[in-house]
Amino acid sequence: MTLVTAPDVAPYDALLLVSFGGPEKPDDVVPFLENVTRGRGIPRERLEQVGEHYFLFGGRSPINDQNRAFIAAVERDFAEHGIDLPVYWGNRNWDPYLRDTVTQMAADGITRAACFVTSAYSSWSSCRQYRENLYDAVEGIDGVPRLDKLRHYFNHPGFLEPVVEATRAALDDLPDAVGQDARIVFVTHSIPTAMNETSGPPEAGGSAYVTQHLSAGGAVVDLLAEQTGVRHEHDLVFCSRSGSPRTPWLEPDVNDHLVSLAEAGETRAVVLVPIGFVSDHMEVIYDLDTEALATAERLGLPARRAATAGEDPRFVAVVRDLLTERAAAESGAPVTRRALGDLGALWDRCPVGCCANPGAAGGERPALCGESA
Repeated sequence: MTLVTAPDVAPYDALLLVSFGGPEKPDDVVPFLENVTRGRGIPRERLEQVGEHYFLFGGRSPINDQNRAFIAAVERDFAEHGIDLPVYWGNRNWDPYLRDTVTQMAADGITRAACFVTSAYSSWSSCRQYRENLYDAVEGIDGVPRLDKLRHYFNHPGFLEPVVEATRAALDDLPDAVGQDARIVFVTHSIPTAMNETSGPPEAGGSAYVTQHLSAGGAVVDLLAEQTGVRHEHDLVFCSRSGSPRTPWLEPDVNDHLVSLAEAGETRAVVLVPIGFVSDHMEVIYDLDTEALATAERLGLPARRAATAGEDPRFVAVVRDLLTERAAAESGAPVTRRALGDLGALWDRCPVGCCANPGAAGGERPALCGESA
């Protein structure tokens, strides 16, 4: 019998999975969207229109079920490696809510938890807002545990290697005559251009959101070229734009980009790679599987969608790797930080002013997990 030597994860006595949340039945859809858009003054009629995307899938977002499956996989991975930590789960916008989960953690006697966020990149909506939500979740709760957000993992091998494998599988699934010449179209969630410009540390000049996606996509293309000997042309495009049409958002939209590629007449096939998403969120199964693939079919452009990392064991192991890495850093032990591409591993604590909300009135909201001013 092989004995497992458990890695030292002190000072942590719990892991908290932090996610976006989603409706679980039709009656949840509009209240969920009201949570997501609170404070933006969006009419209920508009929310009902957006909700039609969810009603196409029975009024149920896939994200909560995906989180349940991911947590079960993390728990198995922890057990296999001798890590005895409870795994909690809290959402920003739907049950289980972060504050309810943190309250339970305090009642359970948890003292310090590492937080794994199901969003891999830097921006206000994909990082800073989660940190603000963590602050709100602990405010006023007696005996609340200390919460430490684990670092960004957009360039961690355990995230990108499954993306490479999925992209290669999608390429192989194209007709033989076009697969080698296929263009790789990396897709992520659009955000306002002003939000991208303030993403990352102020001293770095902004645009970290786009820069990180470009770096991750470049690493995927490099690894594919090493494996296949073919370097594919590639682009970064966006989906799921929302908000006022007067507000500039990152472009091009994936559908508009497919039209442009078809009109140019130089692209024989495409593989859509949802590199901005860790699992098959609504943005993937609707914006890509429903809309974008239909656009490609209408254009006569052969297309496939690559799988997300989901429950791939390499991605599940990212949680353990980041946990043990951070535990070592907190205890002053030497740390090896794994990263692919040209940006290297990012920080444990977000710098002061990182990912400022360009629309914040009266200054930034307080947030956890950052450096002190």
